[in-house]
Amino acid sequence: MEGTPEPHQMRISDADRHRVAEVLREAAGEGRIDFDELDERLEATYAAKTYADLVPITVDLPTKGIEAAHPTSPTPVGSPVPATVHAPRHNASLAIMGGQDRKGVWEVGASHTAFALMGGIDLDLREAVLTARETTIVANTVMGGIDVIVNAHTHVIVEGVGVMGDFSQARDRVEPQIGPDSPVVRVKGFALMGGVTVVRKPMPGEGRGRRLKRLPGG
Repeated sequence: MEGTPEPHQMRISDADRHRVAEVLREAAGEGRIDFDELDERLEATYAAKTYADLVPITVDLPTKGIEAAHPTSPTPVGSPVPATVHAPRHNASLAIMGGQDRKGVWEVGASHTAFALMGGIDLDLREAVLTARETTIVANTVMGGIDVIVNAHTHVIVEGVGVMGDFSQARDRVEPQIGPDSPVVRVKGFALMGGVTVVRKPMPGEGRGRRLKRLPGG
């Protein structure tokens, strides 16, 4: 009979990955890592399988980061990304006979307005810095399309109207993991002869197993 595996060999949960992601975003906000490193480490975090896989991701960060990668860490999960991360702030998106994408690490205030006229807009909120407990996305389109992408931990409410078009939430691509501390994203507006689609997807890099570059001294 096989013995009990060592703690570092144990499989991690999505909640553990989310805790480490929060630590990484705080480290970026403090200037310890740049945004390119943040994107890379987030991908490695969501591809990790065991607690040992998380060690090189946080080994050069303060003790809090190492504790977050330990199975006994009490850090709460499901809360919005801390507002201390100094990411680019965008309050509006506009696409007229063209396209505009918002993705990666960017800051969203209590509200964001998107308008597409015969064009397309992608609002990827999976790695966004949500500065409010509830975020309102006002999405309006005329003969165009707007896609709003959220992660498993976000509670999304779709309240828009389609006029000779569609305003709806698509089938989830990942199982929702909603808790009492989950941020709320409310999407409202109208789609006239166009479409506004809200979809829940895995975090970027999750499941792809991208290898993390060796850290200095590793």
